[in-house]
Amino acid sequence: MAENKEDIRSTYTIYDDETVGTVQVADDVVMIIAALAATEAEGVASLAGGITADKVGKMSAKSISKGVRVEVTEGIVKVRIALQIRFGSTIPETAKKVQEKVKSAIENMTGLTVSDVDISVTDLQLETAE
Repeated sequence: MAENKEDIRSTYTIYDDETVGTVQVADDVVMIIAALAATEAEGVASLAGGITADKVGKMSAKSISKGVRVEVTEGIVKVRIALQIRFGSTIPETAKKVQEKVKSAIENMTGLTVSDVDISVTDLQLETAE
């Protein structure tokens, strides 16, 4: 029974139509959307923990949670993202791009409202010669 309560707390109804049914989305899905959007922004090297766009789809939500935290309350989403910036990128501009991409992706894909996208820059990635 406790497992069922946990499942209910970690999903959010994004569509409810009495004639057809409901659509729910798990908070892990919102977290993955945020992670993918953040890693696609120009100037972002990776999420904290070295998570790049290529790795997001292959990782567990637990691993992704090192770089992204999502809190959903009554249809309102708050996101915290820890990321590494490429050296030479302008931190304020890169952070703004991440905020815009994450907000847009979550709202467009889920219909939830994003109130906050807080960014923490944890490291700089220096370009290496190949």
